[in-house]
Amino acid sequence: MENMGLLFALCGAALSAALAGIGSAVGVGIAGRAASGVVTEDPNQFSKVLVLQLLPGTQGIYGLLIAFITLTQIGIMGEPTDVSLQEGLLYFVSCLPMAFGGLFSAIAQGKCSVSAIGLVAKRPDQFGKAMIFPAMVETYAILSLLISILSIFGVAGLGL
Repeated sequence: MENMGLLFALCGAALSAALAGIGSAVGVGIAGRAASGVVTEDPNQFSKVLVLQLLPGTQGIYGLLIAFITLTQIGIMGEPTDVSLQEGLLYFVSCLPMAFGGLFSAIAQGKCSVSAIGLVAKRPDQFGKAMIFPAMVETYAILSLLISILSIFGVAGLGL
């Protein structure tokens, strides 16, 4: 029971990396199926559809970043520190925006990328416009990342 704070903080870090990573895997997979179909018909579109397929992968990177920041703050990566139950719960909650924001935005972005890939298949000259649609979903992943970062450093600044 004495390490419950550490346990909660570790669970938050793990959830951030795992859920955002799952969302990215699903999103990239959805877009990859569409991209493969386009490349089957027109191999010259490979580079354009690859960029659109890769967009949902960023959330997994963001989730991993939040996990690393949390692990550093709690001393798993670096100098060991004591983590109270209160701190552990705060770190756990701080990781949740990226965990769930990453999960859901990556899947939504994958679906949006499928539509953008369809646009590129029919109108290759419209790649720039097609890219904007899934990039708009990225905004919410970045907001989730920002909230988690600010929260994690806020917990560290409380000095509990």
